[in-house]
Amino acid sequence: MKNIKQIRALLAGTMLLSSVGFFQACKIDIPMVDRYVEEDIWNDPTSAEFYVNGLYAEFKNFQFGLFPGLGYDNATDAMSDIMKYTSTTAGNGTVNILVSNANQFSAGSVGLNYWTTGYARIRRINEFMDGLVKKSKLSDEQKIKYEAEARFVRGYTYFWLMRIHGSVILRENLEQYANKDQARASEDECWNFIAKDFAFAAENLGKTNLAGRATKGAAYGMLARTWIYAASIAENDRKQFNSDPLTGISQEKAVTYYTNAMNAANQVVSLANEGLYDLDADFASIFTNKNTKEAIFRVDFVAPQMTHQYDLGFAPPADAPGNTLVYGVPTAELVNEFEMADGTKFSWTNPVHSANPYANREPRFYATVLHHGATWKGRTLNLAESNSEGFMQYASMGDPKRTVTGYYAKKMLDPKNTNFVVNKSTQSWIELRYAEVLLILAEAQAGTNQLTEAVGTINKLRSKRGLPEVFSNTKGGVMALVEHERKVELAFEGHRFWDLRRWRKAHLVLNGVRFTGHKFTGSSYQVVSADNIDRSFTGALYYLPIPEAEVQRNNALEQIKGW
Repeated sequence: MKNIKQIRALLAGTMLLSSVGFFQACKIDIPMVDRYVEEDIWNDPTSAEFYVNGLYAEFKNFQFGLFPGLGYDNATDAMSDIMKYTSTTAGNGTVNILVSNANQFSAGSVGLNYWTTGYARIRRINEFMDGLVKKSKLSDEQKIKYEAEARFVRGYTYFWLMRIHGSVILRENLEQYANKDQARASEDECWNFIAKDFAFAAENLGKTNLAGRATKGAAYGMLARTWIYAASIAENDRKQFNSDPLTGISQEKAVTYYTNAMNAANQVVSLANEGLYDLDADFASIFTNKNTKEAIFRVDFVAPQMTHQYDLGFAPPADAPGNTLVYGVPTAELVNEFEMADGTKFSWTNPVHSANPYANREPRFYATVLHHGATWKGRTLNLAESNSEGFMQYASMGDPKRTVTGYYAKKMLDPKNTNFVVNKSTQSWIELRYAEVLLILAEAQAGTNQLTEAVGTINKLRSKRGLPEVFSNTKGGVMALVEHERKVELAFEGHRFWDLRRWRKAHLVLNGVRFTGHKFTGSSYQVVSADNIDRSFTGALYYLPIPEAEVQRNNALEQIKGW
């Protein structure tokens, strides 16, 4: 605590910042790290560095698939078809309350609310950039670098607001805060604004891959992600679900935006060709190896100062009897999606497959899912209903802390962490990895009818995952391959719910259905429902409402139509 340099190294190295109260308690006379403090912050480059570090705290709001105020890790995947939250009670089971009734979403309660948090961060960023211009004594090189990092975080923050609402208020500078009444911009304008921030960051940041800091590759990757969202909405929305004049993107822009996504993704591929990134041959190790070249942007944790509790939330009960929480577990709909080792589709109607359903499956399956008979931490899992960590029927207990599908989520668990109750967890959260960039590239190639190239990109990924090549010569067929790969490759990384929304397939996949699991009966597997009522997703949920309190405070802000 006596050495400011040590504090700075800790903050920069882990990207995780102490609260304001921490600095007050220690009475260190430096500016608040995530708040604008007049000219003082510009008197010392170290203070500016602290401020920039503070901006990166925004990524903690979404680490491990978290969503602010909504359950726990993997919360949005549990709103999709690949994960089932186990609890029925508010808090642990809020996700289940939302997915079972679309009417739970309203302007009064929203359900997915990031508006206040997001705009607070945007204000901090705009204050910082205003100070860079008007008060900073930093060199021009430092100013550009810090602006690039700030705009990277602002782009990320706006990206999340757009995922939710589709039309939001754009605040680019402090002058816009002089008038509290600001109207929403169009969806097209918003995506272009985000792209502009990421493009600026990509142009002005270095290539060095640093944990928890924006780099050229991370900015290009986020730019590719931004354009693929805009392109897929332009292609698929077609004003079918919302009459708001500011939502939706002209279908005519789809090819242009797919091209933009392809160009940004290819910039990352070029960096990979220089040796900066690569696909990891050992899929399971990606999520526990801090040196993996798949990580383009990651958040690191270092014990004992900065840890998380992912293992406590998802490990099977016998890992820490009486302590594990088992928030969510894989669905049968995800398990069935994983192929056989030879690339053929798995099917329960195939007698060879059903006789031994977890034999000879693709490598990603064994890295993602724990099943009955799996070996884990030196034991063989017995997930029969009568076992202490075996199957329990959903809704038979408020917080069962056991699987309700016959599976546990293995991906991202640390197999070497046998004392996570005391020591907690330190595996990194990878916000963006190279495999996602390749899948964005393949989707963009398909969107521009470069079908041969798209299939080649998909096969590049499949080859590294130990799978044979696939083939399709139709756009629909290639997109089906992309959707399959995203479902299994990116499972539990917080993409599936948002993918279904941007493809405008959520109302088809997530409505009027009950997802399932497999209960081991002693000699065979029985399909069991993991839901006690039908799921509900209506077209209105593609554009979620702005919190009503925000509309009341802002005379120029109109609620999204339909809400």
